[in-house]
Amino acid sequence: MIRVLLADDEDLIRVAVGALLALEPDIEVVGHAADGPAAVTAALAHRPDVAVVDLEMPGLDGIAVAAELTRVRPDCAVVVLTGHGRPGHLRQALTAGARGFLPKGAPGSALADVIRRVHAGGRYVDPSLAADALTLPTCPLTPRELETLRLAEFGAPVAVIARRVHLSTGTVRNHLSAAVQKIGAADRAAAVRTARDNGWL
Repeated sequence: MIRVLLADDEDLIRVAVGALLALEPDIEVVGHAADGPAAVTAALAHRPDVAVVDLEMPGLDGIAVAAELTRVRPDCAVVVLTGHGRPGHLRQALTAGARGFLPKGAPGSALADVIRRVHAGGRYVDPSLAADALTLPTCPLTPRELETLRLAEFGAPVAVIARRVHLSTGTVRNHLSAAVQKIGAADRAAAVRTARDNGWL
């Protein structure tokens, strides 16, 4: 039996996926979690072979859960499910250690097949997302520009960002201005969105 953990903050989806997987003769759902930290705790407690995690969860998102499970439970393969799959998310998930990436709109039997594949040591990436990911532009930003843009994502004032990165406020403004210009965005918020969508942040 392949032991599976399901993590999704939407109860209805988690229960429905669990019911579908229960119909499979070789898959057993051994745990449920409604947020990222609970998913990591449940994986340590139940020792699943595969963790199926939602991309967007409170506490830790699916990418952060994949990274943490890769660190603390490297024998547990992670499959990320997403309702809003963007190519940038795919790149981030694979970098974090996820072995599967599947949209929630996939056929019901597809998830069981992906679970079997990653449990056997393989990988699975949704073909349309993979094709989109191959055409993503490379990041035009320097590491410092990325760092300041990442800190600006949550609306931190320039002075706060400057203290965190040990730079002058003028230098931080220059980095943010360069990032906005290189991305071709209208403003800082739009630059953050574009960088996030492309998997640069």
